[in-house]
Amino acid sequence: MKIIFAGTPEFAAVALQALHEAGFEIPLVLTQPDRPAGRGLQLHASSVKQYALAHGIEVLQPLSLRLDSKDPERAAQAAVAHARLLATDYDVMVVAAYGLILPRSTLDIKPCINIHGSLLPRWRGAAPIHRAIETGDLETGVTIMEMEEGLDTGPMLLMERVAILPTDTTATLHDTLAALGARMIVEALRARAAGALHPVPQPADGVTYAAKISKEEAALDFSLSSNELARKIRAFNPFPGAHTELNGVIIKIWGAEALEAGSDAPPGQVLAADAQHGIIVACRQGTLRLTELQKPGGKRLPAAEFLKGFPLDGLSLD
Repeated sequence: MKIIFAGTPEFAAVALQALHEAGFEIPLVLTQPDRPAGRGLQLHASSVKQYALAHGIEVLQPLSLRLDSKDPERAAQAAVAHARLLATDYDVMVVAAYGLILPRSTLDIKPCINIHGSLLPRWRGAAPIHRAIETGDLETGVTIMEMEEGLDTGPMLLMERVAILPTDTTATLHDTLAALGARMIVEALRARAAGALHPVPQPADGVTYAAKISKEEAALDFSLSSNELARKIRAFNPFPGAHTELNGVIIKIWGAEALEAGSDAPPGQVLAADAQHGIIVACRQGTLRLTELQKPGGKRLPAAEFLKGFPLDGLSLD
């Protein structure tokens, strides 16, 4: 079976590696254009591009696949990509966190199969891992699905569930689901080749949407409950990183523990900040023990180490 692979971040690169190592022929990879990153804002290739180039696979990086784009440059690049797809001998396109919309003109060439990091129809959209943790879901998983023009609306081919652990962050759950999705897409394509893959329509009930994560969401609001805040901190680790403000200084919060004990203090008030108790902050309901923090330009530190250079006792977090 010959595959065109479309994906961009590490989640997709894990699947690309699994397909390549399983012996599938991959004549072409689509990935997003190189983006500036790091302090010097130098252009960096995506994880998928890096893997493809290291293994001699041709890479195409169009800005868009929409032939009807009103932007002349995007439309021109889409036309080149469309012609390349038409000229390539392949059986199916596998898509994983590509980041570009596949228009009807692309979907009509050959079947397109997507690796999606949720239990569809829950958490369709851009940030299913973040939203599952933030909302407090007890489980999630991976769905292998056929693609259509709707947002993650296509029929399901395979689904597997995993528990969301109380200690899971987006980083740890991402790695779990990336490995699961990689194994499942290999299984799905082998089953497809054997005629044993049967699409099932998604249920009409239970649809939720995982909106793209914004940096503004990462500012902690201590008028929420401690449980809500602890979930947000886990959900926004590693990106964009939950934070709070103290006397105009932005403090990143990478780890926290929700405590049931309440307080009459106003939300955001630091109730304790010492080696014995850690950093405990009042919330609307319950209290929050901050366990890992980072000041601007510094390293992530356990609370006790952080306090040696940044005393907090009696202050209020915004």
